[in-house]
Amino acid sequence: MQIPARLESAATFDYATTLKRGDVSIGTVEHVLAAAAGVGLDNCLIEIEGPEVPILDGSSLPFVRLFHAAGFERQDSLARPLALNRPVEVTREDRRVLYVPDGPGLTISYEIDFPHPIVGRQEMTFTLRPEEFASRIAPARTFGFAKDVAELRSRGLARGGSLQNAVVLDDTGIVSGPLRFRDEFVRHKVLDLIGDLALLGQPLHGRIHARKAGHALHIEFARALHAAVVSPSAGVAETEAVDEQASGI
Repeated sequence: MQIPARLESAATFDYATTLKRGDVSIGTVEHVLAAAAGVGLDNCLIEIEGPEVPILDGSSLPFVRLFHAAGFERQDSLARPLALNRPVEVTREDRRVLYVPDGPGLTISYEIDFPHPIVGRQEMTFTLRPEEFASRIAPARTFGFAKDVAELRSRGLARGGSLQNAVVLDDTGIVSGPLRFRDEFVRHKVLDLIGDLALLGQPLHGRIHARKAGHALHIEFARALHAAVVSPSAGVAETEAVDEQASGI
């Protein structure tokens, strides 16, 4: 069965983004979708055996390399960007994602703030370009806390997760080895947002500012963007969706 990588397929998105069609679902799709969007691939068929995209090393880099190994084919029709000419914002308490038209291209500013000695407050601004994505964002691995592992596995997620394919934190430090970047945590959140926005099915031009968001808020934001295209008067929304800033998957 084929499951379209579109917003209408998004089923659950607390610790990771899951797509569903009928009784069939595929979990943790955001890393491979981020890789596709990051390299400029907007039309492909990904075949998967099992209920979850393999975690590999916890980043998008292996998928970027696989896409390049398979090769690309330029098609006759260009993908049309979303037609948005006004700000769109989704908020929940102190968490928010804001879009402001400003093209061409897409620039993302992301802030996180975790009460943890290794993470703390981090922020990054990134302009999406294939070569920059491959070197600065794609290698950033998923992260999480050791205390959350049981909860993830009870939901059928992170089945292949280990200290080798995630940045795992305990109460005081990292238990899974050295970081790839000093700010690897916020880089991975940028990666997650790119992957979740890929469900729009069209390129997005402008600027995005995200603060303490997660998959749930990403998806609500993407839906608000889509609604703003369908109904231009829709611009600002407040959501009560469950959000997990602590999730880096």
